[in-house]
Amino acid sequence: MHEILTIQLGHRANHLATHFWNTQESYFTYSPHDDPSPVDHDIHFRPGIGPSGEETYTPRTLIYDLKGGFGSLRRSGGLYEDGDVPNDDEVWNGRTLLQTSPAIQPSSYTTALNAGASTPPQLTTSTVRFWSDFSRVFYHPRSIVQINDYELASSILPFENWDSGEELFRRLDGQGGGDSGEGIIDRDVRRWAEECDHMQGVQVWTGTDDAWGGFAGRYTEALRDEMGKIGIWTWGIMEEQGRGSRAKQLLRAMNAAKSTYEISPQASIYIPVAIPATPFPPYLHLDRQSEWHTSALLSMVLESMTLPSRLRPGQGRRGLLDDLAMPLNVNGNQRIAALQCSIPKAAEPDSHDVNLLPADNDQRVPGSNTSEGLHGGNDLQQTNARFDLDLSCGETASSAFGPIHHKASEHVFGRVDCSRDPDQSLPEINGEDDGISRKRRRLAGVPIIERYHSSLQYPLIDSFPSIVPQPPSSSKTTPVHASLSTSSRISTYVRRLQRIAGRMTSPDEREALFNGLGEIGDAYEEGWNSGADDDSDD
Repeated sequence: MHEILTIQLGHRANHLATHFWNTQESYFTYSPHDDPSPVDHDIHFRPGIGPSGEETYTPRTLIYDLKGGFGSLRRSGGLYEDGDVPNDDEVWNGRTLLQTSPAIQPSSYTTALNAGASTPPQLTTSTVRFWSDFSRVFYHPRSIVQINDYELASSILPFENWDSGEELFRRLDGQGGGDSGEGIIDRDVRRWAEECDHMQGVQVWTGTDDAWGGFAGRYTEALRDEMGKIGIWTWGIMEEQGRGSRAKQLLRAMNAAKSTYEISPQASIYIPVAIPATPFPPYLHLDRQSEWHTSALLSMVLESMTLPSRLRPGQGRRGLLDDLAMPLNVNGNQRIAALQCSIPKAAEPDSHDVNLLPADNDQRVPGSNTSEGLHGGNDLQQTNARFDLDLSCGETASSAFGPIHHKASEHVFGRVDCSRDPDQSLPEINGEDDGISRKRRRLAGVPIIERYHSSLQYPLIDSFPSIVPQPPSSSKTTPVHASLSTSSRISTYVRRLQRIAGRMTSPDEREALFNGLGEIGDAYEEGWNSGADDDSDD
């Protein structure tokens, strides 16, 4: 069945995940007269039995947040009354600690949904206080994992230092453990994994420039130890560059450095993302201060990028998580990828020229003299102009020492493009076997490219903010083009983190962190002289 288990770590990640689950819910069809959904729901949802014996279908996810972070969401996940949660193997049976605090009232949007209203009140930035305020799905009680050691937005004990997150994981991993060995993986993950027929992978959404980075670092390590070669996609969500005092920016940069060092070697692909500090495209109307807004944009691109992993056969080219990751990790140790996107109809409402790459079948680009359909990495800079929004680490996750200046020449090792647009399909790849094609391109030192296309556009549902122009039709959908790539500019980003680590870490951990980041950066210069070491940021 190729199931995917999702792990959500922290308030920022849960905002993004809520948009994701709302989008998955919108793909369901309920009338026998409707066409079957192109999305295979069994990949991300699990069947079960509700309190009255009715069948349920809930996200296959684990949701971690601090005390006060769940808002009005009940421990039961909404399927049960909290006092009626059955005590069986299907529900959390670990050690519990009863704490009573004033109840948070649900938003008017949530209240209307629970009452069965077909048109709930419109959400605004002022009415969305928590991610649960715009959630449209019920969660299984086992999905809810509240961490009571810290409180959300606490000024007394803020959860913002990487080492605090690492310490928290180790402490929770040891609760009830001892000789029994029942740590977090056994207690929280194992039953979800055992429900799967053939799990294709795990996707982890986490903050990485705060304490959740330390928690995610140890969590990813535990997943890799337990699950071996299974695909693990980790999306590291970071604060917008330049926010807060200089001390806060330096702390976030140091957290990002440790997260990169700890997470990227364990993950199949590690994608650090953030809202860019640069001006938005004119069609994008985003409130930078609203987590509801910023997480909506990130979720739209993330959901589009991974769409091939949940398509039904015959609904577009399908690619499992391992398939999507393979073209990116060209040299075997390139596990950090950059994310870009565009919304073509919004950017160019009168244009239908929305190819991500040239349309000729041999994949040549202007100025390329290579043969057999191969093209040079630098030529891809011409096609990168098609993407007008860069959410990658190289543009958004710099430190308080100033912006990152990329070399004019960027070498691309691998790229995966996903287009969801019924009016425009991507050109097919040469008719060779994928393995042979990749080997030829790798030996020639040119980018390995994979392309996926689906006519299923991104749904603009009522829980999604109006950050992109609403379509004139009644379909309420928008096309999205998304791309992941591994390129030499990732080395520039990692080198920046390496210099920060050299300045700010204690002597006892400086050598390992500094040298480890150096080895990670080397992977994006292998076989290609980028001159990254000559670049000075100071």
